[in-house]
Amino acid sequence: MLTGIGIMLLTFVAMEGVAWVMHKYVLHGFLWFLHKSHHTHHNHAFELNDLFFAYYGTLAMLFFIFGTDPLDYRFWIGAGITLYGVAYFLIHDVFIHRRLRFFGKSSNVYLKALNMAHKVHHKAQGKYGSESFGMLWVAPRYFRLAYDIVKKQEQEKRGSVHY
Repeated sequence: MLTGIGIMLLTFVAMEGVAWVMHKYVLHGFLWFLHKSHHTHHNHAFELNDLFFAYYGTLAMLFFIFGTDPLDYRFWIGAGITLYGVAYFLIHDVFIHRRLRFFGKSSNVYLKALNMAHKVHHKAQGKYGSESFGMLWVAPRYFRLAYDIVKKQEQEKRGSVHY
């Protein structure tokens, strides 16, 4: 069981690298025609980019199916992919893009840095010129910016900022 949980956690961490490579070279590459919907403002609930959930969901399902009888490493890889998918949905779609309105504004430095990095990614409207392709890993410069903003907001709340 511990080995299985280890495989699941390792897969979860590895999925950040997979997501980064896929996002930079595939989504902003030959599958831009699908991902483009994510970089375009719209009023509908779904976008063509959502098809990538089906891809990763199918991949996880196949790992579950072929790793269930007997229970082996493939099951745990499927669990890691699924766990990453849940994190992606909650962080990217719910928290950052507010596709469901569960979360309010956060003063958490990590979440603020993550949000900033994603906003910078979307600043470039086309296929080229984007940066910050990961979902959970954030470049240190965004942490510094987020920390400074949170610190300033806390000082303003306490009334210790004088102009």
